[in-house]
Amino acid sequence: MATRILSGVQPSGQLHLGNYFGAIKQHIELQDLPGAEPYYFIADFHAMTTVQDAAKLREFVTGVALDYLALGLDSKKAVFFRQSDVPEVAELAWMLSCVTGMGLLERAHSYKDKTAKGLKPSVGLFYYPVLMAADILIYKSKLVPVGQDQVQHVEMTQDMAQYFNNIYGCEVLVRPEAKLNETAKVPGVDGEKMSKSYGNTIDLQMEGAELKKRVMSVKTDSTPVDQPKNPETCNVFALYKLVASPEETKELEAQYRAGGLGYGDAKKKLLAKIDEFFEPYRETRKDLAKNLDHVEQVLRDGAARARAVARQTLDECKKASGLS
Repeated sequence: MATRILSGVQPSGQLHLGNYFGAIKQHIELQDLPGAEPYYFIADFHAMTTVQDAAKLREFVTGVALDYLALGLDSKKAVFFRQSDVPEVAELAWMLSCVTGMGLLERAHSYKDKTAKGLKPSVGLFYYPVLMAADILIYKSKLVPVGQDQVQHVEMTQDMAQYFNNIYGCEVLVRPEAKLNETAKVPGVDGEKMSKSYGNTIDLQMEGAELKKRVMSVKTDSTPVDQPKNPETCNVFALYKLVASPEETKELEAQYRAGGLGYGDAKKKLLAKIDEFFEPYRETRKDLAKNLDHVEQVLRDGAARARAVARQTLDECKKASGLS
């Protein structure tokens, strides 16, 4: 039996190296895993908690679709769709909210972190874990690839599935398991975790002078050129090893430890590797952008496949709970 895999990405701005190496790369690889049945969605409902400009939201959704397709997502191997094109997920979210205690949501780390950083504490932001649970459960997903910061949400999803099944005496909802991404933290140009909210990203579409300026701004220490340097604590090296081959990484590491290599030269090497690594993606993306009708059709076809599964699960939930 196929293992259904479910993950989503928020369309809240341009995607960056942290998005790619933290999630998208794994998503693309999983579509070739024997026995895997990947479902990937653009989480536009979720994005409404932060993006409240209609034109911007549409632009970001299109951008994410272009990025995934240009980076290698195959719509024949994976079901790729817009979250809002499957309205059944909102129905299931309401049903889950009726069996979920406030205490569970009040313990959500993500809500506390985001409001502490100044994000408006809206009902939608508080309700976010319920909608995420519905996203996962409505497709009877077994594996959910996430970063460490999202593991709690998967655990809350497990709780909600159990609440529903126990209350209605059924086994309709399948318990999902988190699949942790193996990639280490991708540092931003300031050394903190790369994140749009920190303004420290290297975006996938950057090229030319814009890319050079961003790469040359990566934070380093003040070790003199002639002195040996520690690659394990260097942001430039951490980024380099993501885009370079094992042999190239080993060579740069030796140069770091030997001394005589300045950070400016290391950054030039990083710039060249980022440019080389993502150039095919950028060219493919430009070609796809000339045919947005095709991109839209991919999303609509994916939504039709996703809705067929979602409708069946929702019907089972309605029957179990007395709604039909």
